[in-house]
Amino acid sequence: MGAAAFIVSVLLTPVVRRGVLAWGFVDKPGARKIHEKAIPLGGGIVIFWVTLLPILLVTLFAVYCEKYGAPGWFPGVLQVHMKGVAGRWGLVVSLFLGTGILHVLGLIDDKRHLGPWVKLAVQFGAAFILATVGGIRFSFFLSNIFITTVLSVFWMVIIMNAFNFLDNMDGLSAGIGAICGVMILSAAVSSGQVFVAGLLALLVGALLGFLVFNFAPAKIFMGDAGSLVVGLLLAAATIRTTYYHEGIESGRWFSALMPLVVLAVPLYDFISVTLIRLLQGNSPLVGDKQHFSHRLINRGMTTRQAVLTIYLATGCCGLGAVFLNQVSPLGAILVFVQTVLIVLIIAILERPQDHLPSKS
Repeated sequence: MGAAAFIVSVLLTPVVRRGVLAWGFVDKPGARKIHEKAIPLGGGIVIFWVTLLPILLVTLFAVYCEKYGAPGWFPGVLQVHMKGVAGRWGLVVSLFLGTGILHVLGLIDDKRHLGPWVKLAVQFGAAFILATVGGIRFSFFLSNIFITTVLSVFWMVIIMNAFNFLDNMDGLSAGIGAICGVMILSAAVSSGQVFVAGLLALLVGALLGFLVFNFAPAKIFMGDAGSLVVGLLLAAATIRTTYYHEGIESGRWFSALMPLVVLAVPLYDFISVTLIRLLQGNSPLVGDKQHFSHRLINRGMTTRQAVLTIYLATGCCGLGAVFLNQVSPLGAILVFVQTVLIVLIIAILERPQDHLPSKS
């Protein structure tokens, strides 16, 4: 499934690129941009449709099979799963609707630059649809629907903005999204969650196919129409994935904290940039060139070096998170300490270099 999404993404991205170029849908250089020439947008179109259209079509086919019976050519070994897939209809509709709203918002913003408060309001609306209609809510140790809904909505808004913030350099948001997606995918597979695993496999495949053309020097950008969708899908997947099975001896409650470890680097960038802007008296919702990646470049790194550094940091955090459901409490503490140390290394690396006076 992921391999098919990768192939389709690789084939479709150049087609979309030519189309948006003809339309004039490009990201022009500016004070808050590091690219020096206009780059086509539209990568988000590829990511959205390659990821979500197969999920929608399979679910529609499952509903058809439940109502009218499976066609004779359909393998019997797969027919047993159609009832379960059809039962996800409400979830799939809400997922398609919520991400679709964000996708359209991103396309409009990429073209006309909407105000930050309009974007934030729509983000909360999309997250609310997933949490209420789709039932994508936290349930670990919590039973109050109001509390779980509020927590889930805020988590989804934070993660979609974290990936929107990351979309400031060639290949950064797509690569980090793929790495985090693989880590969460491993948890979904180990828990036997076919739907979440399938969604993540499609997303990772679509991102990697797009990354072929987005890695520095980028030939196409995903824009808000892609980064917001990636963030929302990953946030929804982290909520729907089961990390801890109560009553199973090998399960540990701290396994539920896996998303925080996997997403430690995107969250660090989001939190640090927000604090910097607030301390400077600026709106945290207005973009600038003070992101983690920009600060690494200010230390003398090239774009590729900065992006690969962030890839490695994210991968290191994610690998530790994968083993949270297998380690003892002491092992979990070590994983969390390792994550904090990685973030501290990042903080040291990105500090502005002191300029020492030259010797006469």
